[in-house]
This record gives sequence, structure tokens and C-alpha cells, in this order.
Amino acid sequence: MKTRNLTFLAATLTLIVASFSLMSKQGSREEQAIRLTPPDRMFSFVRSMEGTSVDGQATQADDGNLVVNAELRLMFDYYLAATGEKSIPDIKREIENVLDQKLKPHAAAQAKELLTRYLGYKQALLDLEKNSGASATSHTNNMSNDMIAAMQKRWQSMQKLRLQFFSAKDNQALFGFDDAYDMDALARLEISQNPAYSDQQKQEKLQALDATMSQELREAKSAPYQIIRLEEQAQQLRSSGASEDDIYRMRAAAVSPEAANRLADLDREEAKWKTRIASYLEQRRQLLSRDDNKNTTEKNTALQQLRDRYFNIQEQNRLAAYE
Repeated sequence: MKTRNLTFLAATLTLIVASFSLMSKQGSREEQAIRLTPPDRMFSFVRSMEGTSVDGQATQADDGNLVVNAELRLMFDYYLAATGEKSIPDIKREIENVLDQKLKPHAAAQAKELLTRYLGYKQALLDLEKNSGASATSHTNNMSNDMIAAMQKRWQSMQKLRLQFFSAKDNQALFGFDDAYDMDALARLEISQNPAYSDQQKQEKLQALDATMSQELREAKSAPYQIIRLEEQAQQLRSSGASEDDIYRMRAAAVSPEAANRLADLDREEAKWKTRIASYLEQRRQLLSRDDNKNTTEKNTALQQLRDRYFNIQEQNRLAAYE
């Protein structure tokens, strides 16, 4: 999955979040925080991300050591979203340059070493996903126990994989909050899909989960962050062979049927957008490859006519990322 796609989708879904009275979260920071870019400076490492602000922050303690936390991982992921437009070595060099600029030498060296391990983990995770996605399960009208079991198995495999690259302390610092979020979501899904429970029992069990939820997790589950996590989970389900009905049920259990319907509508809109993009790019390629007598002005005019055929003015502003 592409982080930039999730970030874009999260921004698109802000209205959905607002309609369900969701509120943004601002976390407090006890350590000295070093912002990677000022708020008014836009990220331009790759063309498709122009106009977006850099996520994440690097933190060093008073003794000069790197503070390992989820914010640092978020920064790594933001730059890694440029994969496809830049090579991994190029992205790694860019991140290292930022670390050198923003951190003292000792903390920067620690961050670079962590980055190397993180890149190794991401590649190993990709291999794991390919292997686990090789077999698809059959589906009924309800999400099967096999599908939920497959999700649990994947989560456990991911945990084991991390410990090959990170200490238990670093694993908790980098992924602890996301793990708590995913475990809560999976527990809710198991309850909502368990036919042995009556509606009243399901409600009671879900309320029990609410009562034991940490304040940080409670705030995150009522914030746009939830949309990002839901889309990550949806992509993981799809890679395991889940149907769109399975994904709807997962979303409905996590938020509400109304929100799940709106997310499904956005999925359909995104699929239509991708189809239009593919058709446009193919016709654009054919137009530019023609060996005719048209001059540059005529070809530019033809290109604009092609754009107008597929996209409105607002949509054309997004085409630079694909051309």
C-alpha cells in the first residue's frame, strides 16, 4: 500500500469524519521535538507530492541520543511513499540528508542505523504479504471464521517478523500504538461476527471494550487517524482474498453502517478514477508516439482536448502526478 494514497484518502474523508463528530488529536511532547519542515514549507521531493507537508518529526533527548517513536517511523513512511518515482537508494539518501540537517551527529547516526533496519523490515514484510496472499478463501454472506483467523495469523506473523529487525523496546516504540489499535479492531470484529452472541450480548461486550480502552486510543478512534487505519486494514483484507462485503462488515463493525456505506462509495469512485486515468494515459501515449507532421503546438492542443474529454478543470490539476 502506498502511504501517500492513504494520506490523500484520509484528507478526502475529512468530511465523513466530521459528519460523525470526529475530532482531531494533538499529542503532547515531553522531549525536544525537531520539526522536519516548517508548516509553511511544502514537500517537493517527488512531483506527485508537491503541495503536501512532511509528516512526522525527529526527536533527540537532552543527552543527544535519538528518541525512537512512532513519529520517526511516520517520517520514514512519508518519504518511502515516493517509491515508484524514486528508487529506494535515492529515498534513503534523502532521508539521511534530512536527518543530518535536523539532528546532531550522534542522534543522526542512530536514526540512519534504524532506517536501514526499517527498510529491511519493509522488504521482508512485502515478501510475507506476497506469500500470505497466495491463497484466497471462499466467502459466504457473513465474514467467515477462516477470514478472521487469517487476519489473526497475519498479525502474529508480522509480530514475529519485527523482532528479527527490532528489539522489543524499539518495536513497542515504533508500532505499539498501531498494534493496540489493530488488536482492538480485531476484537470488535470477532464480537460483531460471532453468531453465538445475541445483539444484546454483542453490545455488552463492545461496551466492555470501550471501558478498558486507553485515553490515547479513545481519542485516535474518534479522529481522522481511524480512517487511515481502516483503509490499511481494508487493503490487508483484499490482499488476503477478502470480498468487498467482508470489507464492508469490517468497516461497519469499526465505525457504523452509514460510514461504511460512504467508504464503499469512495472505493467505487476511486476505481472509476483509476479506469479513467488508465484510458487517458494509453491514449496520451499513442498520441505522443505518432510519427506525423503535427508541430508542437498542434500536439499540445490535441493533448488538451484529450484531457478535456476525460477530466474537468479541477481533476486536471491532479494529472501531473500521473503523466
